[in-house]
Formats: sequence, structure tokens, C-alpha cells
Amino acid sequence: MTPEQILLVRSSFAKVEALGDRAAGLFYDRLFVLDPSLRSLFRGEPAAQRAKLMAALRTVVGALDRLDHILPVVRDLGRRHAQYGVEPEHYATVGAALIWTLGLGPDFTVATRRAWVAAYSLLAWTMIAAAEAELREKRAA
Repeated sequence: MTPEQILLVRSSFAKVEALGDRAAGLFYDRLFVLDPSLRSLFRGEPAAQRAKLMAALRTVVGALDRLDHILPVVRDLGRRHAQYGVEPEHYATVGAALIWTLGLGPDFTVATRRAWVAAYSLLAWTMIAAAEAELREKRAA
């Protein structure tokens, strides 16, 4: 990601973060509209799940200029999500719900959208690759 993209992601996230739990609720509402079957993957308390989402986004957004620090955590997250039943195709739906949620404000420009798509794509593909690598290792064992 370019420094400009990182700045766009951070500035737009600051506005979403100010909404806190409401933004996370909008995300999950949109996610379940896009794919109601995903609701069954979430077994925990909804408020806790919303808090985890916002914390994860906060961490990632804060470390976009230090990806080497967070990519190991992102890989672990991908492996855990696979254990919960998350499939590679689910990441596109999650990305669509996330971009929709982030884009609710008037300041969400095309450049900001592209920056978020770049950030999310990097993270999603890292998670998918880690989950698939673990699956290959298990099959080989």
C-alpha cells in the first residue's frame, strides 16, 4: 500500500470508529443480508463479536505501515477462521459488507474505496493462504 492509501484508510476509519458499536452492527446487518447462511458461523455474543471486529480493524489500520508486525497475527486469524467454518468464498462477502459499511459517509471517495479494497484484499488473501497452507499440511501428515 502507498502512504497515500494508508492515510486515506486511517482518516476514513477514524470517522467509522467514532460510531463504534453502531458501525459494527451495520456491518453485521449488511453481511447477513448479503448471505444469511453466514449467521450460523457466529456463535458468540453479538456485542462481543462487534467489539472484536472494531478492535481488529483498529489494530490493522494502525499497523498498515508496519505490515510485518501484523501479518503473523493475520495468518493466525485466517487459520482460526477456517476452524470456525469460514470458506475462501466468504471473504468476498465480508469485503463487500465492510466496504458498504465504510462507504456510508459522504467523504468516501473513489480513492478511499480503492485504498480500503487494497487493504482488505491484502489481509483476506493472507488469511486464505494461511488457512489453505494449514489444510495442505494436515492432508500431507
